[in-house]
Amino acid sequence: MALLELRDVHSYYGNIHALKGISMEVNEGEIVTLIGANGAGKSTTLRTISGIVRPRFGAVYLNGENLADYSTHEIVKLGISQVPEGRGVFARLSVTENLELGAYIHNNPKQIAEDMEYVFSLFPRLKERRKQAAGTLSGGEQQMLAMGRALMARPKILLLDEPSMGLAPILVEGIFETIQNINKQGGTILLVEQNALMALEIAHRGYVIQTGEIVLHDTASALQNNEMVQKAYLGID
Repeated sequence: MALLELRDVHSYYGNIHALKGISMEVNEGEIVTLIGANGAGKSTTLRTISGIVRPRFGAVYLNGENLADYSTHEIVKLGISQVPEGRGVFARLSVTENLELGAYIHNNPKQIAEDMEYVFSLFPRLKERRKQAAGTLSGGEQQMLAMGRALMARPKILLLDEPSMGLAPILVEGIFETIQNINKQGGTILLVEQNALMALEIAHRGYVIQTGEIVLHDTASALQNNEMVQKAYLGID
């Protein structure tokens, strides 16, 4: 049984049919990437999984349990954490306070302290800046903080929405190395990423979405060698 499964999911924004029968799954211990053009439905897929957008038809399952009756904060408690596009840190709060907010579902101070040390081990820069206001951090540091905040909830699956957006290439490499490190330590990740080449280099499997529909699914290596993917997303003629 897949850790996360979407079955024939249709999501709407008003009368706009954004997702048109999405079916996909993520198994425990995998990095799965969802690639596609702007407006294809990638972020809507993550928002639907998190309960921010409710599917009109179809269902989302976590460990076989239908999430339809759960609110967004209950879905976080069940084990799904999302790092939003644009990072969304609390600018006036310190790094430590942002991380503590990520642990709001826990009330064990020892566990929270352990989780914070884990985040600092992944992102040593955050430890150096733990008393600094999040709004004064660089874009790369804010991305680290957004990921760290999501990890503080001890998620079963981490949803990453465009983690490389707006970052310098050297920072992007560091973020992707950290994603791999999280996975090597047992983390399961669903990655939405405009940089399809880098996403496919670290993922186990991938899905290609076009105008709200999954048009291709394969291993990451097979997708890298797929002619359509190469032309449309990898810049290879």
